Amino acid sequence: MSTQRVFVARLVGCAVFDPAGDRLGKVRDVVVIYRKDDPPRVVGLVVEIPGRRNVFLSIGRVTSIQAGQVITTGLINVRRFQQRGGEVRVMTELLGRRVYFTDGSGSAVIEDVAIERDRLGEWDIGQLFLRKPKTSASPFAKGPTTFANWQDVREQQSPGEAQSAEQLVATYSELKPADLANTLLDLPDERLLEVAEELSDDRLADALEEMPEDDQVHILEALGEERAADILDQMEPDDAADVLAQLPEDQREELLELMEPEEAEDVRALLKYGPDTAGGLMTSEPIVLSADATVAEALALIRRHELHPALAAAVFVTLPPYETPTGRLLGTVHFQRMLRYPPHERLGAIIDEAADAVPATASAAEVARMLASYNLVSLPVVDQAHRLVGAVSVDDVLDYLLPEDWRSHDGDESAAATAAEVRR
Repeated sequence: MSTQRVFVARLVGCAVFDPAGDRLGKVRDVVVIYRKDDPPRVVGLVVEIPGRRNVFLSIGRVTSIQAGQVITTGLINVRRFQQRGGEVRVMTELLGRRVYFTDGSGSAVIEDVAIERDRLGEWDIGQLFLRKPKTSASPFAKGPTTFANWQDVREQQSPGEAQSAEQLVATYSELKPADLANTLLDLPDERLLEVAEELSDDRLADALEEMPEDDQVHILEALGEERAADILDQMEPDDAADVLAQLPEDQREELLELMEPEEAEDVRALLKYGPDTAGGLMTSEPIVLSADATVAEALALIRRHELHPALAAAVFVTLPPYETPTGRLLGTVHFQRMLRYPPHERLGAIIDEAADAVPATASAAEVARMLASYNLVSLPVVDQAHRLVGAVSVDDVLDYLLPEDWRSHDGDESAAATAAEVRR
């Protein structure tokens, strides 16, 4: 990657280091401002710092951009990035935009943007990597590509108008759900809803599970009832129940009627419990097996990639039926214990009978104490007849105990020590 010309799509994801070699975060976007007669000027980078939302790094604090890394002076303002008037984000707003050649030869779509450093050390937009309309009728064909300078094209849209949401969704394809949630929440509201429309149901459901409940409700209400019901079907039952609990009763019931019957039944069962109880925090889909099931069968279920890590830490052995609410809970078999026995060993022979269950009416504080006291990551939740109705995991309890704004870290006292730079 040249220090004189860098394509933004290759820059995104690169690590950002301070002069001592300590990693500060990774690049998420490039911020530019339009100028009247010259190409847009780069003013900074949007950098994702671990455990925080995106922050702004002034381009003046970047000492070099090398292969796969960005070196800074080490001074970063850790306050959350907020886009200012006149600023345009390249990945978020420019890629996917249609431009027209000034020589009248047609149009093309921007697929990548190169930023170039001049002799004074300032960075501007240089070449554009463009894709022209396809000339073949084949659905698999793509149009030819070409390079052009900024001066060789013009925009029919107003400067700063957003790109197609479809193109932006493609740039988010590799983000983890928590990162995708933070990225979406950093977008302007109108843009956020456009992107939410384009995301697949399961992808959007994963992201919503990582958002504050107010934001979840706002997005689902904007998408309409049918789409909202499809997304709720894809969410974990406990997360879906938390969202629906925030809605008026009539609206909640309409969405439940539109959901798949099996999913709606699980959510309705969770809505019966208070939000600060074990029943309100639990998931109704733990791993449940019979006493005759083998270690090999249990490990096969644990290997499912879609299973939450906390729920994969143990299986619960019950009498039939084996779907919640099950028959009487016999006990728990932890993953580590299974590893000590041969694959053919029956689960009934290795049950940890000392492991306690919590009643569905137990308070969140009581659940937290039990998890901490016995160093557990999940606990079985039972009803008055000692039937298994779900499992509550440590992440469920943390979500409840932490303050509502825990994701942003805007109030961290440590931020003041490192916020030595006043943005621009």
